[in-house]
Amino acid sequence: MTVYIDPPAWPGHGRLWSHLVSDVSFDELHLFAAGLGVPRRAFERDHYDIPAHRYADAVRAGAVEVSSREVVRLLHGAGLRRRKGAAGRPGGTT
Repeated sequence: MTVYIDPPAWPGHGRLWSHLVSDVSFDELHLFAAGLGVPRRAFERDHYDIPAHRYADAVRAGAVEVSSREVVRLLHGAGLRRRKGAAGRPGGTT
């Protein structure tokens, strides 16, 4: 199982956030996030939003650090990218 995380650079709700993604399936991603104790409500279309203070926890658990561009490339390459308003449920269950 490999999941990926980008640096916490995305502002929202008074803090910075990272994106946690899989290049295999959403099932794999949900399993990893559950192991970290990340609530399912943090899942948004094709990634989990991870607050900056949990970044190191994700890396210690095995998430591979990549750039934000690499996150998008991985999602596209796996066919898991979901844009806002896009229909369909690729890559497993949500």
